[in-house]
Amino acid sequence: MSPAPHVAELVAPASWRTVDFISDLHLHASDPATFQAWSRFMGQTLADAVFILGDLFEVWVGDDAAQQPGFLADCAQVLRATSTRTALFFMHGNRDFLVGQAFLKEHGVALLADPTVLGFAGHRWLLTHGDALCLGDVDYLRFREQVRSVQWQQAFLAKPLAEREAIGRALREQSEARKRTGEAYADVDSHAATQWLSAGNATAMIHGHTHRPADHVLPDGRPRIVLSDWDAGSAPARMEVLRLTAAGAQRLRLS
Repeated sequence: MSPAPHVAELVAPASWRTVDFISDLHLHASDPATFQAWSRFMGQTLADAVFILGDLFEVWVGDDAAQQPGFLADCAQVLRATSTRTALFFMHGNRDFLVGQAFLKEHGVALLADPTVLGFAGHRWLLTHGDALCLGDVDYLRFREQVRSVQWQQAFLAKPLAEREAIGRALREQSEARKRTGEAYADVDSHAATQWLSAGNATAMIHGHTHRPADHVLPDGRPRIVLSDWDAGSAPARMEVLRLTAAGAQRLRLS
């Protein structure tokens, strides 16, 4: 088992009463219904803060892709509008780890380290995308180590945008092909999750990535709350928000 990483800290302002969490929307131009559902939620939420815990986008090949008119620019506009009235935080996922800090700052979004402990309502919530805890997915973890390196990212972002977009499409096609095989994906390793919680002196974990929304209890009794992925076109539609208040965590299904 790999050692627990450094855990960042974020203490919520005393004025915060409600915090919303979402992840794994995998927004892309060929799924306008999910984009519209997300846009409505972002425009209507009354939360004091919204945390996006990774994979907001299906693929992100560089911030310059959002600088031209089109789908990503529309997404950027939603982020900017939301950030004018509520605190907005973004954590990298395995699909959108190339979203740059300059882009986020320009749109009023704070970049969140993975993992981060959020102090809110008398509890310490460890927030993570979750992919680094899926220890059984050895091939992915090797790929993750490669693409998260500064050298790889600099080399990739130096390629022309059209080439990067072609690579992104190819990676998405590979992922879709894997889904069609019905191959089971690795889940979060409970012992590693417990280790991370202890490293952060946290009382509970909130994460996405696995697309297996559920409330688990780890071997030491601490909760592990898994966020839902979003798919407005599924039957029934999957569009869920996790809302934290002083009363605890509540799952809200959107229509």
